[in-house]
Amino acid sequence: MVVIGPAHYVPFRGIAIPTAHAFETPLGRVPVAQDSLASIAALPFVSVHDAAHAPEHALEVELPFLQMLLQRFEIIPLLVGDATPDEVAEVLRTVADGADILTVVSSDLSHYYEYEAARRLDAATAARIERCAWEELTCDNACGFLPIAGMLIEGVRRGLKVHRLALSNSGETAGDRRRVVGYGAWAFTE
Repeated sequence: MVVIGPAHYVPFRGIAIPTAHAFETPLGRVPVAQDSLASIAALPFVSVHDAAHAPEHALEVELPFLQMLLQRFEIIPLLVGDATPDEVAEVLRTVADGADILTVVSSDLSHYYEYEAARRLDAATAARIERCAWEELTCDNACGFLPIAGMLIEGVRRGLKVHRLALSNSGETAGDRRRVVGYGAWAFTE
């Protein structure tokens, strides 16, 4: 299973993989798929970068949900720095290499807008995602716009369809609607 998201703390070029053999949550350890990491390590834009993974939360926040749903699985943890959407798509294509690999892209949508403004911005971002208009995504739409764009490119190449599962923001759950963070969930299916 690929878990991919944006790097928030350490700048770097390309896509970062860790040397860690497992990630740990309060629910237990999740092993890293070392063979899969080895299959992408030779790509010119992929580098081992533990410093980028150390403070990061984008991948880790997904793991407890996955542990509750799947119990046992291995992850291919990928952080995206200064990369192109085509590079992200290539690494996703290479790591799957014909296998049926589940991919989870971790990203927030808009950040710290007032509730109604965030709803409008996130609806526009959702429409871009659903049209697979990856070239229209920017950091103003989602912190993980590059992983999203790469997934859209690879999804189109594989003939997958995008289905919205949910779209909301923190104003609907946390109460304060003056500065919210947007969230969405989509599934890619055949």
